[in-house]
Amino acid sequence: MADATAASDALVLFGITGDLARRKLFPALYRLVEHGSEIPIVGFASSDWNTDHLRRRARESLEADGIEVEGNVWSRLASLLTYVRGDYRDAATLDPLCATLRGRERPLFYLAIPPALFEVVVENLAAVGLNRNARVVVEKPFGRDLGSSERLGRVIAAAFPEERTFRIDHYLGKEAVQDIMVFRFANAIFEPIWNRRYVSSVQVTMAEEFGVESRGRFYDGVGALRDVVQNHVLQILLLLAMEPPSSSGPEAVRDEKLKVLQAMRSLDPLATVRGQYRGYSEEPGVAVGSDTETYVAARFEIDSWRWAGVPFFVRAGKALPVNATEAVIRFHHPPRLLFAGKDAPMPQRNALYFRIGRSDGVTLQVQAKKPGAEMVSRPVDLDVDFHEVLGAAQEPYERLLGDAMAGRQTLFARADSVNESWRVIQPVLDRPQPVHVYDRGGWGPEASFYMLAEYGGWHDPRDAA
Repeated sequence: MADATAASDALVLFGITGDLARRKLFPALYRLVEHGSEIPIVGFASSDWNTDHLRRRARESLEADGIEVEGNVWSRLASLLTYVRGDYRDAATLDPLCATLRGRERPLFYLAIPPALFEVVVENLAAVGLNRNARVVVEKPFGRDLGSSERLGRVIAAAFPEERTFRIDHYLGKEAVQDIMVFRFANAIFEPIWNRRYVSSVQVTMAEEFGVESRGRFYDGVGALRDVVQNHVLQILLLLAMEPPSSSGPEAVRDEKLKVLQAMRSLDPLATVRGQYRGYSEEPGVAVGSDTETYVAARFEIDSWRWAGVPFFVRAGKALPVNATEAVIRFHHPPRLLFAGKDAPMPQRNALYFRIGRSDGVTLQVQAKKPGAEMVSRPVDLDVDFHEVLGAAQEPYERLLGDAMAGRQTLFARADSVNESWRVIQPVLDRPQPVHVYDRGGWGPEASFYMLAEYGGWHDPRDAA
């Protein structure tokens, strides 16, 4: 049996000519080589390229990303690159790849290809024996619903055991996302209040200023719920709600995430708001009369001893005022006591804000006395900018590629959790309610504003762009 912890000795990137490789994977590979990686990198695609063409594309991608390419690092990366042309659907065209990998015992196959090709590529790798001792990385989405997720899981499991399967969600590679768990469990002052006795509500916002742009045809078959809520947003929610893991090992962490999902009620379609920005139906590639949502707001309930009765509100959408992802924990109001005077306003709730984006950091909002004779409080922010205090963060794809090659699974999704996340949102996929049209540059449909009426409303992260 292969050692699941042994490092990979070759990296094969299916879809090397695609957009993901150009924008994310080439810069990540450059950083890995800069930090000492020396494993061969084989690009596989159907385009009529050769190795020289691949190296030119890699160099162009690095320069377009703003990387100051250092000669020695580039020469090492270029020497590691090889291109193999083939047909994803034809196992016979994998013969040149087999020859290229001869002598390599633990290759890592990265499927940066359309999801419709995942199953056939995995089956073809197994057909020619390339799955033996190998690992596979699968990009999201992992299916389109619960049924297709379970089917994809069975196909992958037949060729790659779970310990050699890596389901990548780049959000889990973000430093600010990982810091949620560190902030919770490395600071003992928060654990006593991290529960239903002190927390009034939790909300997660993932806002994007732009629309679907050139991705209209793809996006129209997906929508916001599948594109970001089932994966990115739910992963943030799990980190906020999970119990302390028994160790830092990957299974301990992933077990706790699974328990949260298992305690989570399936969404109620009638209590979920779907929106579509005005003009979406005129975007190139979008079907006439499409009811695909570009915005979704939902209330999640976790029936656990820690969180019973605490609503978790989630919203995600395109064509909103800013690019920002933020998680907000709002605590209960304090008793009036000192502030019981006739005209004394009630102190605001304390709140904790996690910023995930270009201004990564955390803000704790507390109350302080407003100067003057009256006993009146006002909010004061205790704010930390992670970049300013801790320095530049590692890019997500560099971290995740490195972890996959080393066999570290903590930051990757497990099959049972993926299926549970689809179970939670499946009712909305089965019985979607009509979309509400909203104007570009606003905060989504008016119907979503009422969801938090008794909890202080949505927090709009206007300063996070």
